[in-house]
Amino acid sequence: MPERLVVDTNVLVSELLQRRGRQWLARSSVLLFASERVDAEFRYELERRLRAVGERGSVGTSTLTQMHAEALLLYRERVNILPAEQYAALEAAASQRIPADPDDWPSVALALLLDCGLWTEDRDFFGCGLSVWQTAVLYGVSA
Repeated sequence: MPERLVVDTNVLVSELLQRRGRQWLARSSVLLFASERVDAEFRYELERRLRAVGERGSVGTSTLTQMHAEALLLYRERVNILPAEQYAALEAAASQRIPADPDDWPSVALALLLDCGLWTEDRDFFGCGLSVWQTAVLYGVSA
C-alpha cells in the first residue's frame, strides 16, 4: 500500500460520489495530494455530475445535498492541496512525461516533487515513469 498519492480529478470525483469510495477514503491511511488545478477541476466536476444525477431524477434533492456535503467534507479532510509555486519548476519535466495530455503536467510535477505515485484511471498517465495506481488495485491492496 502506498503511503502517499497524488490524485487525479476524475477518480476523486467518481469515488467521492460512491459509498465505497467515501468509505475507503474515510478509513484509508494513504496521504492524498492534489494540485491547484485538480482542486479547481474537482469543484467544477462535482457540481456538474451532481446536477446530471439530479436531472435524471433518480436521486432526490435531499440525497443530492447530503452527497454533496459528504463529498466536500471528506475532500477537505483527506486531500492536501499544494500551491502551484511548489511544483511549477517541474513543469517542463512533467510535460515531457505526459505528452498525450500535457495539461495534466501539474499532477505529474506534484508526484515528482513528492516522490510518490498517482491515483488515476486516466491512461494518459501510464508510462510517465511514476507508479500509477488504479482504483480496483488500490482498494484490493487495502482489503
